[in-house]
Amino acid sequence: MNPIAPSMGREQWIGMLGFFALFPGFFFYHTALGLGKIPAVLGGYFAPVSLLLLPLLFFFYTSKVRQDRDYLGKSDLAFFLYLAYFALIVGVNAIAGAKMAIVTNHLFGIIFMLNVFFVFRMIAPDERRFRLMALGSLFAMSAIVFAYAIDGAFYLAPLGNAKNPESLASYQGFSRSYLFTFALAIACTRALSLRVLLYCVAASTLFINTARSEFAAMLFMIPIIELYYTRQKVLMAAGFLFLILMVYSNLEELLSMLPSNRILELLDLSHSSSANARHHLSTYALNSIAQFPVFGDYASYSPGLYSHNVLSAWVDTGIFGFLFVLGLLIVPAILLFFKGYFSRNRSGAFILAFSLCCITLLLLITSHYFTDMLIGATMAAFSSYRYGMTHAHHRTSDIGPPAPRHPHLHQAMPGAGTARI
Repeated sequence: MNPIAPSMGREQWIGMLGFFALFPGFFFYHTALGLGKIPAVLGGYFAPVSLLLLPLLFFFYTSKVRQDRDYLGKSDLAFFLYLAYFALIVGVNAIAGAKMAIVTNHLFGIIFMLNVFFVFRMIAPDERRFRLMALGSLFAMSAIVFAYAIDGAFYLAPLGNAKNPESLASYQGFSRSYLFTFALAIACTRALSLRVLLYCVAASTLFINTARSEFAAMLFMIPIIELYYTRQKVLMAAGFLFLILMVYSNLEELLSMLPSNRILELLDLSHSSSANARHHLSTYALNSIAQFPVFGDYASYSPGLYSHNVLSAWVDTGIFGFLFVLGLLIVPAILLFFKGYFSRNRSGAFILAFSLCCITLLLLITSHYFTDMLIGATMAAFSSYRYGMTHAHHRTSDIGPPAPRHPHLHQAMPGAGTARI
């Protein structure tokens, strides 16, 4: 063990445990379930594991706050205030007789966002052991997707091996775990060659996994990250523009080389049944908002038939909740862009927070529900970056050069012992 390497704190170990349990652990559990290797001993996995982790994560987070009051930042408080407001809305409507299926889903949504916040707040993504484990998990997940793909698509249910097929996750669950792991791994990868390899592997994996939203989010991260790391931003932007034009001009030839896949519906959403259904749900949400513009119309839809975008926040939590959740993401994105994106110093913590802000906003605008766990991850990454910038840099580095040694006090302090007038 390197004697000058900084040791991980207890909360960082717990954060790492929570991350690998919730995301790669989910992926590997459902792989084993889908292949018939295990029964559904933990049901759908995410809910029971989240409930088990919550007391542990809460204890170590609050312990860290008691040790260091600066650890509890303004962004932490803003996120907790939003969750408290959301919980109040859920509680009041539950007492008023709202549909319990939706109330239960919202309560789990609060728990999931809180757990993910604690995990991303406490992990140290640039720590070597974490990075190696994240990269190993990412490549293992890709290998599983490639190995068990059928006709260019990955889904374990058609294999018919699952002992409890009703508990098997959909492609969205697998893609969620993959995107979270990819976001952490890529943000702290400094070597360009490794980043390019990860982009190629992730794009192929998510394409085969048929997850359109996560595939688009991953592609969206590439220019954000590469424009940040390059010193020649104009040249890099021109390169991306040239690449896009080349792909567009040769689109038919490229499509003929790819297997049939629902990802390709992104090129023409008018032929996508899923996109059409989401359009109708968004129209329904707009009608609800027009009738109840201030307080919304909580649980006015059948379970599962919610607007797949941020309008869902307005329907369920009113205009204040809608503006609150957007503010949680837009304000950090603006601050990060103007105060750090063009900085000469490169920081994995910065690009993790900024890229999460960008893809979370993208997904909330286009496809994801307002209880998306990416909100918790984004707020935690932003808070960790701010904490590191405002407090951690004042501390003595654990890996800096040792203080100079002098055999005598007078050499270290030339003025020591001199009489002062």
